[in-house]
Amino acid sequence: MLSIDAMGGDSGPEAVIAGVRLAARAAPDLNFILHGPEAELRRILGQHPDLAARCVIRHAERIVAMTDKPSQVLRQGEGTSMWGAIEAVRDGSAAVAVSCGNTGALMAMSMIRLRKLPGVNRPAIACLWPSRGAAGFNVMLDVGADVRADAPDLAQYALMGAAYARHGLGIAAPRVGVLNVGTEDNKGRPELRAALDLIAASAAAGRFACAGFVEGTDIPSDRVDVIVTDGFTGNIALKTGEGTARLIRDFLREAFSASVWSKVAALLAMTSLRRLQRRIDPRRVNGGVFLGLNGTVVKSHGSADATGVAAAIDLAHRLARSGFQQGLAAQLLEAGVSGPTPAPRAGEAR
Repeated sequence: MLSIDAMGGDSGPEAVIAGVRLAARAAPDLNFILHGPEAELRRILGQHPDLAARCVIRHAERIVAMTDKPSQVLRQGEGTSMWGAIEAVRDGSAAVAVSCGNTGALMAMSMIRLRKLPGVNRPAIACLWPSRGAAGFNVMLDVGADVRADAPDLAQYALMGAAYARHGLGIAAPRVGVLNVGTEDNKGRPELRAALDLIAASAAAGRFACAGFVEGTDIPSDRVDVIVTDGFTGNIALKTGEGTARLIRDFLREAFSASVWSKVAALLAMTSLRRLQRRIDPRRVNGGVFLGLNGTVVKSHGSADATGVAAAIDLAHRLARSGFQQGLAAQLLEAGVSGPTPAPRAGEAR
């Protein structure tokens, strides 16, 4: 069972439910809890009776707006669709929560309701980056949970990223690199060099290989499986990569529609072009995972369409099936950082 914030995102519940429907077609065994105004959600589901039979609606009258400040949401967020989506993970009704809503509010609410794993200082958002690696993706974190990160934080990111690669991508011994302005040992800020020393020292306990410093060109390469950086740098890299992918797609479309002969060439190359479009389409790798919490939350882009929402749900489903949350907690415990602690139940101290 997955918990879906049906009201998050820029395009409203229609786009979210369209994404749920796409994901449901690909996973016949998957069921959903949808959070939002019951009457509105029933109206939309009424057009898709096959999907309605696989959904439970939990009424939430209010929504979290993209302009709401996290501090404001923490005071007034109870009863919103985002709150309900997280609560379903907290009370064990669902394995993973998915939301297209306000990132800052979602992280703040997740930290308060699910709590951090013991020993974790700063949770991180990890994304999948298309790569030449054997799994087809590299993991990069942090991409926006916190713009700051000191050396111990980056070392924790390495452990969590390696656990994600192991349980989410099936890579037994992930290679972890630290994003820097060069690969030489003397490059970069002092905290990056200190982080690299800590990561190298924890590699054996974390069951990963330390690949040293990596540069921006290594993010999509087969040199590493996990790229560790702070949230400021990671978020800029992520948005730059997505923008570049869209630019290439637009340039190709313009080039193959410039003349009659270009259109003929496009027809002849249609299969290859569709394969390329699929590989560089950022919607198909939509979904950042919050790491370091007592529960799994997947953050979809606010502007995601049905394809993007479906990709985020598919990621959530894969993580749920793999036992990712339990594996992450066990990995942190084994490395001496954290341990599996249940999320607080209703009535417990937050």
